[in-house]
Amino acid sequence: MAIDKRVLVTGGAGFLGSHLCERLLDRGQDVLCVDNFFTSSRRNVAHLLDNKRMELMRHDVTFPLYVEVDEIYNLACPASPVHYQFDPVQTTKTSVIGAINMLGLAKRLKIRILQASTSEVYGDPELHPQPESYWGHVNPVGLRSCYDEGKRCAETLFFDYRRQHKLPVKVVRIFNTYGPRMHPNDGRVVSNFIVQALRGDDITIYGDGAQSRSFCYVDDLVEAMLRMMDTPDDVTGPINIGNPNEFTIRELAEAVIELTGTKSRIISAPLPSDDPRQRQPDIGKARDVLGWEPLVQLREGLTKTIAYFDGLLSEGHAGLPARR
Repeated sequence: MAIDKRVLVTGGAGFLGSHLCERLLDRGQDVLCVDNFFTSSRRNVAHLLDNKRMELMRHDVTFPLYVEVDEIYNLACPASPVHYQFDPVQTTKTSVIGAINMLGLAKRLKIRILQASTSEVYGDPELHPQPESYWGHVNPVGLRSCYDEGKRCAETLFFDYRRQHKLPVKVVRIFNTYGPRMHPNDGRVVSNFIVQALRGDDITIYGDGAQSRSFCYVDDLVEAMLRMMDTPDDVTGPINIGNPNEFTIRELAEAVIELTGTKSRIISAPLPSDDPRQRQPDIGKARDVLGWEPLVQLREGLTKTIAYFDGLLSEGHAGLPARR
């Protein structure tokens, strides 16, 4: 791995992107962090801006970008239902047109490009756990379709650029990931539960809470992405990246209550449309190809994430209601 690479990270000021930028800088690489700040925050990368190897650019990937770089990580897209359903047309444009623009840049520069795809390409899966060979069970006209189908189309584009232009592409399918710098109002289950618990509010689960998820800590996720980019050109993916240990939503809520010491109760609300019943990765390929599996256990990761949100509440972070 050359240490003098200049790496473009789209969506670099987001939750995952900011951690990736940090790791790339730690490797001694120059980083061009591109973001339109629709769902992200300058705060996420503020601590990196004094580094002479770090450059921050406000830009929307639905418009072409003309820069000179050696690798591209394409992470740009709202990733939580609250955010991607706010402007579903723009979400699809970001996934599809953004992919076309970044692939075009990679083609011009003849460089590797990694696509941050998602477990949402599997929809509400009928096969459990989900291997990469599974084609999915997706509603093409539902409320989540802008994200699900946008990411599926992006994968199609990546592999067509590979077939048609011999472009060295890498595709990872990211399962539920959590950790510090999650957006406090993103509607994701981990951030929701932690904020509710720290404020002393009741914790809301949807349905009976028996639906299951696998939760991967952000440091593990970023390590897998770096390993994927460093594989030979003939390794394209898609490769599932996530934690194969499965927990029910109710079990997660109970763990958050215990770790925060809150007196919050668990209450139920109706299940949202197209909410998957199960989501668990088969990470056999990640183990075999990348030599990777997650190391951070749920309680350890939750403890670090709770500390982050506790700090936001103590600072009176904008967008977070005050403690009770």
